[in-house]
Amino acid sequence: MQNPQTLPHYVSFEEEFSSDPRWQLLERILQTSPFQKSSRLPTLLRYLAEQSIRCSFDELTEQRIGTAVFGKPTGYSPAEDSAVRVHVRQLRLRLHEYFACEGREETLIVDIPKGSYALTFHNAHIRPSLPEFPTLDSEVEHKRRQFGFRNAMPWIALLAAVVCGSGWYSAVKANRNASIPWPISAVVQSGEQTTVVVSDGRSMLRLLAQRQFTLEDYLKPDFLGSITPPHMDGSVARLVKYISDSQITSFADTMVASTFVKLAGARSDKLILCTARDLNRRALDQGNFVFVGGPTSNPWVSLYTDKLNFEVVEDGIGGRMYFLNKKPLPGEQATYEGLRYTGSGGEDYATLSLLPNSSGQGNVLMLQGLREEGTEALGILLADEKDRTELNRALEIHGNRNNPMYFEALVRARTVAGAPVSISIVATRIIHP
Repeated sequence: MQNPQTLPHYVSFEEEFSSDPRWQLLERILQTSPFQKSSRLPTLLRYLAEQSIRCSFDELTEQRIGTAVFGKPTGYSPAEDSAVRVHVRQLRLRLHEYFACEGREETLIVDIPKGSYALTFHNAHIRPSLPEFPTLDSEVEHKRRQFGFRNAMPWIALLAAVVCGSGWYSAVKANRNASIPWPISAVVQSGEQTTVVVSDGRSMLRLLAQRQFTLEDYLKPDFLGSITPPHMDGSVARLVKYISDSQITSFADTMVASTFVKLAGARSDKLILCTARDLNRRALDQGNFVFVGGPTSNPWVSLYTDKLNFEVVEDGIGGRMYFLNKKPLPGEQATYEGLRYTGSGGEDYATLSLLPNSSGQGNVLMLQGLREEGTEALGILLADEKDRTELNRALEIHGNRNNPMYFEALVRARTVAGAPVSISIVATRIIHP
């Protein structure tokens, strides 16, 4: 094989290593459904593969990966932005799933050892030795060494692993044979992947731009430039860039995501968590999805607005928010207004909706709160058996659900100091796709 440094610049990595069994294995992996549906993991895997096969380990630092794969600015702080670590964990999981399912007959295995971003390849029947690759060089690790925890960290990590591992084992053991309650069971199914999509920092920038933006605007490569004023103070510009680039979500979204992990039980390994901007639109045709947040925080829900009776309306940027009841039934209001702002007391509203996806090959569950309190209330409702029973009663469901049933439910949450204290179902609709 030629020395890569002597090859003409127009020879691509794929052409150069097309006959290499390692790259042939990676091509098979990249053709599988989890990678076809992801917008970031294929690019990440290709980059790690190229640098690993070339033995360019200097390019496999967290900061270099963030710049090359995720478009982070040169010199950004990995300690403040965990995008690389989050996606590498997802990639490691996807690789393990491949070799447990489609790739179980492969004779060559690829893995990403913890403590390194370099890929390792080994025979499926040979246990690999520990690789001598550079460890992660993030600022977090540097600060740990500065504070003198280096010698104690292995023991702390071991103790944490034992505690967390025992708790995880007990939880899995308790839930292994437990049935998944409806409507969670409509989107968490045996053998199927479920993507939980939470809001991210980009949605907050509409307050700066003082204008609404569509899903198409949100997904444009030049999104940041299109919504920010041309002349900004340097510190403000850095803050805006940080908000746009960081994986920031709300407490309510995190709580809802943890509820799904708990209720999914032994099937929680099929859950994938991503932010709204990392979702690939082509992926929506297949599989199950959970969208957390209303259209002002998670623009993907706007794809389903025309199929729902209750629509989120914002009266001016950052103004009052309410649900518009498109076709009020007797005894219902035309509008249901929520809290003036997150953290205040009073009543907030939210909708829980279950729909088939566009191709009919999966389901979509949406949790839309006017404010964070409303979204959090939906997570509490799904986690509480009595609240789920009340939902079944409101939808006139009797017994277990064996056939698909699509619906939307308007929920009221009474809040005190930013926390839901009581939940009630106000109105429901059965959806006939």
